[in-house]
Parts: sequence; C-alpha cells; structure tokens
Amino acid sequence: MRIQKFAHGRMMVLAALIIFCTLTPAVSQQILDRIVAVVDDDAILESEIVQDAYLRAMQLRIDPIKQQEEFQKLKESSLESLINQKVLLIQADKDTVKAEQRNVDSYLEQQMQSVLQQVGGEEKLEEQMGSSITKIRRTYREQIEKNLRIQMVQNAKMANIKVSRREVEAFFKDKKDSVGTIQESVDISHILIQPKAGEEARKLALEKIKSIRERIVKGEDFAQLARDNSEDPGSAARGGDLGFMSRGDFVREFEETAFNLQPGELSDVVETQFGFHIIRLAERRGEKIHAQHILIIPKPSHADEVAAADKIKSIYNELKGGADFLAMVDKYSMDQSTKNRQGHLGIFEIDQLRETAKEFVYALKDVQVGGYSEPVHTQYGFHILRLNAREEPRELSLDKDWTRIEKMALDYKTQREFKKWLDELKENVYIEIKESIGS
Repeated sequence: MRIQKFAHGRMMVLAALIIFCTLTPAVSQQILDRIVAVVDDDAILESEIVQDAYLRAMQLRIDPIKQQEEFQKLKESSLESLINQKVLLIQADKDTVKAEQRNVDSYLEQQMQSVLQQVGGEEKLEEQMGSSITKIRRTYREQIEKNLRIQMVQNAKMANIKVSRREVEAFFKDKKDSVGTIQESVDISHILIQPKAGEEARKLALEKIKSIRERIVKGEDFAQLARDNSEDPGSAARGGDLGFMSRGDFVREFEETAFNLQPGELSDVVETQFGFHIIRLAERRGEKIHAQHILIIPKPSHADEVAAADKIKSIYNELKGGADFLAMVDKYSMDQSTKNRQGHLGIFEIDQLRETAKEFVYALKDVQVGGYSEPVHTQYGFHILRLNAREEPRELSLDKDWTRIEKMALDYKTQREFKKWLDELKENVYIEIKESIGS
C-alpha cells in the first residue's frame, strides 16, 4: 500500500538497511496461537514469539527451515525478550512514561522503508509475513511505541552511570582480545535529487483517475476497477481494500477525506504525495474506518530523469566552484530524513556499504577527506557524496582510542547494571512459563 507515511523513493539512513529476507510463505503461515507465558495479567502468545523470531532471522540471515536449531534458539531468545519488554512496560506504566507520536512516526517510516527495500516491495513483504501491509505497519507501529517507552524508562534509570579511568583501563585489559580491530570505515553526507513527474505526467494521471471515477458513478464495480487500474500493489489485488484503519495510519490529505465520508460514499479525486486517489468508505466502527481506494501515480518520464541528472550535475559544478555544501543540502536535497542533519548519512564500514549501497563504494574510491564524489545514480535517485572522514583498519589502543574504549566500557557497565535492575523488577512481577517453545 502506498498511502501510508513513507515514500518509496526516499533515501533513508543506510545504517538501518540491514534486514534481509530469508523466509518463505510456507514458513510465515506456521504461526500457532497458544499461551506460552503470562507476565502479570498479560499473555505472551506463540504467534508473538514466532513473529519476533522471524524478524530476528531476517536480520541475521537465518533460514528457519534449513537452520532449525539456530531458529529454535531465536525463539527462546524472543520469549525472554518479550518477558523483559512486558516487565519494563509495567514499569513505564508506573512511571507514566509516554512516547511522542512524532518520534513513533519517524521510526516507523525508517523501519518500513528499510524492510520494503530489502524484500523488494510491499507485495513480497505481505507474502513473506503472511499478512497485509496494513497489519504489518500497525504491528510495527505498536512495537515501536513500546520500544520507545522501554528505552525512555531504561535511559532514565541508567542516566547517572559513569566509569572511572581505572575501570576503562581494566575493561580494555580484560576485553582486548574480544574488542577486535577498527574496520575500514567512512563518514559520509549527501545531497539527493530524485526525478519528479512533470506537469504532463501529472495531467495524464489526473485525467485517468477522473475517468475511472466517472465509470464508478455510472455503475461499474469499484473493486474490479481497482484490480484493473490501481497502482497500489498492496491493495489492488484485493479490490483496493485497505481494511480497518485508525487515525494516524494515513497521510493527512487522505485521512481528512476518508474520515469525512459516510459508509458507501465515494470521494472526489484526492491528491497526496503518492499520487491521485479515489476513496470509498465501506464501513465505520467508532474511531476506525474500513476504506477502499484506487491510486494512480504520475510517473516520471525519460525527460524528467534527464532533468534530475542535469540538476545534480549543476549542483556538482557549483560545489566545484566553491559553493558551500551545507547550504546546497538545505537548498536542494530531497532526502527529508537527513536534511535536518545537514545531509549526514552516518559512519559505515566499507563492507557494510558493499552490501547496502555498492555504488557509494565505487563513487568514494578516489575521493579525499573533505572532497565530493561525482554524481552517482542509485535506485533512490542521484547523489553527490561528501567524504567527511575515512578510517583505515587498525588495532585499538588506549592512547589513540580512549573515547571509543571509554564508551565501550560504559556500555558494558550499563548492561550489567541494567540486567541487575531488571532482575530486581522481575522479583515483584508475576511471571509464569506455561509452555515450552516447540521446534
């Protein structure tokens, strides 16, 4: 489905692009429903555990069928994790901790974009997970909100933990063999220009959606027209059916129209960032609505692609002529997820980039620190990369890497203190394991 608050073409922070799908449709259907554990008065179902284990398997590239022993361990770990989450959520309720919705929305966009890129689109994600994109999105949203509340509780408790110089030195001496080496890495920022559908493409899409609406008004079946014409791959095959949705699940323009319709009523043409829609309200239950829609997307033409390529070349020439990179990010970049960070994508190991954005590795090959790459084309659009820093592989040392090792020591101490505190919380919460996690 393409009406939700994420854009297929938006360039996300590459650090999030680590989810690779190894599941099959058969696996995703083998989710049972039985109570495995109870925390306080809240049940943990087998389906929750298995779904969580699937997501972990996707991240770790574990095939649940071929690597059943590893997948079993993931399920056991997922059960423990879900118990811990519920214990911490109980504490969050006691402390009246709430997550800010704008943060939930931001993380949801990143999560969905990352997953969709890795599995190859919404239809494939629905097939892999055995669920509609609407339900997957709702599940992610609920989990993200819980995770943010848990993180807030955790941060508040652990905020005052410090490490002394002696503790850092002792940590490095004890853990030196396991800390490893610093891998070759780059710190990069970028400017992104995406091809945008021109006025002619927009006009053609608008004419098409208007003609479809006229056919519906004259009596043709909405669902069949959606199957034949809608360009929303997540709902077209279901006759445009979006299922039941709540406020906040849609982009603003879509939501304002859909929630103002009466059951059976057809909307006028609605334009959103994804294209042109016709919406039909099937049913309303309290604050939830059951809607159908047809989406027609204005498609960038070859001329639009050429215009985007010419634009990035023009920006590159301005940079070579001395233009300020940060000013150019602010003026031109179409990556909203990094624009407020002055185009900063992050620090990435070269091996990581080879898996997630190999075009970037080639583009940065001969770039000096502080310099810019020539324009590079990826599935997201056209980029110019700035190399902020490059680090060669080497052994860690206290002299050169004190700050980094200090953070490692602090993280290690924080994890120990957190586990101790979590164990104390569990002593005051009813926890019962009712069933073992079967293979």
